[in-house]
Amino acid sequence: MTSNFELVLRLVLAAIIGSFIGIEREVSNRPAGLRTHILVTVGSALITLVSKDGFGGLGDPARVAAQIVTGIGFLGAGTIIKTGSSIKGLTTAASLWISAGIGIAIGSGYYLGALVTAGIVLLTLVNVGSFEKRLIKRTYSTIEIHTKGRTGLLGEIGTVLGEHKVYIKDIRMVSVDEYEDME
Repeated sequence: MTSNFELVLRLVLAAIIGSFIGIEREVSNRPAGLRTHILVTVGSALITLVSKDGFGGLGDPARVAAQIVTGIGFLGAGTIIKTGSSIKGLTTAASLWISAGIGIAIGSGYYLGALVTAGIVLLTLVNVGSFEKRLIKRTYSTIEIHTKGRTGLLGEIGTVLGEHKVYIKDIRMVSVDEYEDME
């Protein structure tokens, strides 16, 4: 049975680690930030503690941990947004998932594993993004095409650009009247 001191220690440690991950997500202006990560980490730790100690040793704590991971999967799915060919929110979903894992580890008493994992997560979130950008240098240009509209023209333009390995990030079309108003 976990002592009251140990219970409080585990929950506070979960809150601290969850806050570090949440602050990074908050600073990066991501959909799930400080509060969400604290709640996920502390909630996972508490549920793990209750499943381990709360029923007099009856039941299987591993089942509860598995259900935490499943539930967080649904929460993480809510942070993923697909717009055209762009997908955003995968890193935030992964950070929620690993926050739950850290909470489970803390709730189970695996402090070292939780701390090392939190360190790896923070290094990844803070440093790997800039490395990734340097590794994959993308240049963006704006191409402005003036033409008379006709059926299928946009598809033809997309095909030609695709043949030249041009990635289309955004398309904006304006009618002649709107274009003249913009000048």
